[in-house]
Amino acid sequence: MTQSPKIGYLIPEFPGQTHIFFWREILALERMGIEVVLFSTRRPPPGLISHKWSVEAIARTEYLGVVDGAAAARTALSVSPTVYAKDVLREGKTLGKDLAVTTGAAQLLKKSCAQHGVSHVHVHSCGRAALVAMLANRMGGPSYSVTLHGPMSDYGVGQKLKWRHAKFATVITEKLNALLPEQLGDDLPEKVFIQPMGVDVSVLSRDGVPYMPYHSGGPLQLFSCGRLNIVKGHQDLIDAVKQLRDQGIDARLNIAGEDDDGGHGYRRVLEEKIADLDIGTSVKLLGAISAEDVRRHLLEAHIFALASWHEPLGVAYMEAMACEVPTIGTDAGGVPELIRHGVDGVMTKPKSPTDLAAAIQLLSNNAEDAMRLGKAGRARVLDRFDCKKGAELIARESLDLTISKQI
Repeated sequence: MTQSPKIGYLIPEFPGQTHIFFWREILALERMGIEVVLFSTRRPPPGLISHKWSVEAIARTEYLGVVDGAAAARTALSVSPTVYAKDVLREGKTLGKDLAVTTGAAQLLKKSCAQHGVSHVHVHSCGRAALVAMLANRMGGPSYSVTLHGPMSDYGVGQKLKWRHAKFATVITEKLNALLPEQLGDDLPEKVFIQPMGVDVSVLSRDGVPYMPYHSGGPLQLFSCGRLNIVKGHQDLIDAVKQLRDQGIDARLNIAGEDDDGGHGYRRVLEEKIADLDIGTSVKLLGAISAEDVRRHLLEAHIFALASWHEPLGVAYMEAMACEVPTIGTDAGGVPELIRHGVDGVMTKPKSPTDLAAAIQLLSNNAEDAMRLGKAGRARVLDRFDCKKGAELIARESLDLTISKQI
């Protein structure tokens, strides 16, 4: 009996509130007949575990992040210091600390991959998880690859070390990819692919529920989805709602997402703002909700808006566009590689509630444009942002490596 090909898949703090993309990609790989062995550094805080599939994901995931000083000391001897000595001398104590706290996890990863017959691990991060995979590889464990999901500065020190030994890498936008030669120099892997994140377009669709544009006189239903963090711009969207309501428009906003402290962080700032503006009956913070509930809110919305200050690309935008909801984004980061202003969505300046309110009002007043942009948005996602594409790339490159080892 032929065994299914296997790929290791390492994701930090899996499954978190924003990890639906990873789960979609895992399912796409499994539909291709590939067995995915899941690893993570540690579990996310309970308040950020929101999806129906989370229980299954946790049961399937091996967590590597227990820091054991004795194990770290022992496993450090498995790696020649020449592998990272120059990097530590160049980057200092922070990298040395990161290496020390990840060596035990690297040993666990190496051992588990040997037990499962996994010869390649894809790391959906360039943070400490990439160091875990790198060290495991240098100990004689599986080859590995990485994905860069945002600015490299967000992922800590040791980037040259993390990328130097990777067999291939994927980058989610052309903008991020253009910076790699300067950032990595000779440590850039031979194979680097631009591969955007994606969504499951078969699930994220209207499925016979037609989009109904806004008609004046009733409530204008707005929906947003993203972590409760200042860079997501929820505060600007709340200000825009206040402006719309002051103009006599019955705008109502639901925001899905939670802060990184499980509701004890930036949520409180937003709650105070909503109270100060006296719009508590018009703006609701839904917390971390399931993918099914996100889709339900999308199908009920007239407009989707996310006012990010910084956004590497934006899966939340893709989800809205896939559901044919006219989408408003900000000209920030990689968003222009997804939304083309006036073609398949609307773009506004970041940090500008007035521009945001004007864009919402313009779309709500023009049913034909709203419907046209909604249909064009889905076509855009179908063409370039289907999660199958990322799964196919990872499978192709990972399994080619596995096969080459066996020859």
